[in-house]
Amino acid sequence: MSADITTLRYEQLNVEVFPDRASLGARAGEQAASWLRQRLSQQPQVTIIFAAAPSQNEFLTTLAAASDIDWARVRAFHMDEYLGLPAAAEQRFARYLQSHLFDLVKPGEVHLIPTEGDADEICQGYIAALNAQPLDMVCLGIGENGHLAFNDPPVADFRDPQAMKVVELDEACRQQQVNDGCFAAMDAVPTHALTLTIPTLLSAERLFCMVPGATKRQAVRATLLEPVSTACPATILRQHPGCTLYTDAAAFAGVKHD
Repeated sequence: MSADITTLRYEQLNVEVFPDRASLGARAGEQAASWLRQRLSQQPQVTIIFAAAPSQNEFLTTLAAASDIDWARVRAFHMDEYLGLPAAAEQRFARYLQSHLFDLVKPGEVHLIPTEGDADEICQGYIAALNAQPLDMVCLGIGENGHLAFNDPPVADFRDPQAMKVVELDEACRQQQVNDGCFAAMDAVPTHALTLTIPTLLSAERLFCMVPGATKRQAVRATLLEPVSTACPATILRQHPGCTLYTDAAAFAGVKHD
């Protein structure tokens, strides 16, 4: 491993700290590709859930360019989606993942979250499709408020009885969408969304979590150092036996360690 990478462990969570987001994305993408190849050598299909956010850009670029992956045997899902946006809206997470990954590698199955129709029926149908095969892998990030998918602190539940639900987005979460350049102003950001719940995400054997940038400094510090609670939903990652957090010097700057 490169001397530029700092490796740490917080409870069960493996943490790798990189000088910048480019090296973070390259390393995470290479490791995810390696794990995916190995899993495909062991079983006929692999089910993966992907996050859609600028924090995933470098990771997805590396993963999409990886060789010797039989994407025809991959079942691809995403973890959340806005409600109230037109189907053609550029900000839809489905469109992000199509342009950054799905259209490039052409997975055998791509399951996009619909935004039109009855929300409860959408949730039931999406979870039925997801549960058709075991969930192997989740590629995710952490929000500025510590959220996982759209499980913001006010609605996050580590023992959520629902596998997918409608949520009202926290103000900090909506502001992040503006900070990320996805929307021009707060009033353009939808107020509600569909999200897979935390137990669903944590049910995967392997989690790859990419969190670069100074705007994530407080979230990374809280994830690693705060008590495990829904005040920072990402703290639960410290209890997952198969998660690696990939972060960079800018995001890790608020963490004190020996």
